[in-house]
Amino acid sequence: MARMQVEWFTDTNFWEEYAPIMFDDAHWREVPEVADGVTRLAGLDLYGSGGRGREAPRVLDLCCGFGRISAELARRGFTVTGVDITESYLRTAREDAAGEKLDIEYLRSDARDFHRAGFFDVAVNLYISFGYFENSRDDFTVLKNVHESLKNGGAFIMETLGKEIAVRDFVEAEWFERAGWTVLTEYEPVDSWTRLKNRWILIKDGRRLEKIFTQRLYAASELRQLLLDAGFVNVAIYGDWDERPYDQRAAKLIAVGRKG
Repeated sequence: MARMQVEWFTDTNFWEEYAPIMFDDAHWREVPEVADGVTRLAGLDLYGSGGRGREAPRVLDLCCGFGRISAELARRGFTVTGVDITESYLRTAREDAAGEKLDIEYLRSDARDFHRAGFFDVAVNLYISFGYFENSRDDFTVLKNVHESLKNGGAFIMETLGKEIAVRDFVEAEWFERAGWTVLTEYEPVDSWTRLKNRWILIKDGRRLEKIFTQRLYAASELRQLLLDAGFVNVAIYGDWDERPYDQRAAKLIAVGRKG
């Protein structure tokens, strides 16, 4: 699909230079918990195909990054396909999979373009990897693609930053030290909280990096309706991987929909 404008998330340098800030140790430590949550919410056996002679469930990890969740699901016996737009991330994921002798299919594709009709038992989109596009219709296209790619009865699990949480925890600016960098961040709601504008500045040893980007925010009710409009049924909303309610104490927004 041809696209005219340069979109911020296609900047490979950004993903490579900011990776140590975004994918810190805390995000790697949470992998087993996330994998447990995914398999439980999807209704799959926690550790593999569930019986001899049965085909292992096929899982799509959309916007898979370095493959942190893809690898963990593959270790548990699932057949995993990871899709991402950043080739350097995929290269690292392939190398890590080869080192562990994990048979994972990693593909470079835009989420708006990838679909494989009726192929997957489960699809996941994790770690706030939704809402990057300037046009909200593109978000809907992604959901339609995922719906098409699932088998009947298959589950789609999303983890994102809910609008309610963004408003509750909003700060205009903050700074912290991570991975040897001093990180300065500024945030600004755009278009009545439709999107959140981010400005990240990294400083280390006289070097300065800066990136400005925006992300579309969805309230739980808005995301549920978008999933329903895309064809999903029985859409459930949770506030964390332990399936707590999405209320004033929610840590994140997790949405689970099924293909009827």
